Amino acid sequence: MRITTLAEYGVICALHLARRAVEGPITGREIAEVERLPADYVEQILLRMRRAGIVASTRGAHGGYALARAADRISIRDVIEASETTTFDLHCVSHPVGEERCSSSHNCSIRPVWLLLQQKIDHVLDGVHLSDLLAEESEVRARVGLVTADAGSADVRALPILQG
Repeated sequence: MRITTLAEYGVICALHLARRAVEGPITGREIAEVERLPADYVEQILLRMRRAGIVASTRGAHGGYALARAADRISIRDVIEASETTTFDLHCVSHPVGEERCSSSHNCSIRPVWLLLQQKIDHVLDGVHLSDLLAEESEVRARVGLVTADAGSADVRALPILQG
């Protein structure tokens, strides 16, 4: 799996909107300026997220983009799928080595590994919401179960979905 620029920028833009949820809509150009991202790219990503129902847009002098639902109801998987269309590219589907070799009728012992990896990645991304990322990095590390420098151990109590 490779996190593409579209996916990364999508998460950055969605998180920006989550941080300023009470301030009202903001234009894509303003997000791009604050986050130091290419404006055209940001506009493209916001349009994709609007189509997916993650952000809502408002026209007019005070228009722009805002989250369409609460940050605790938007998973990172939602954002990545809206920005990128998929969270994990199964090459045997998108870029088959050979038609016969990569067809679903062919007995491939590798495909189950990629499918399991896709499930695990999607499971983790489903378990993390924009609201989880509003905290400082050390707190987010603890929430997702990563070892923290000061604690020396993982704490997965806040997001038990990541334990599996």
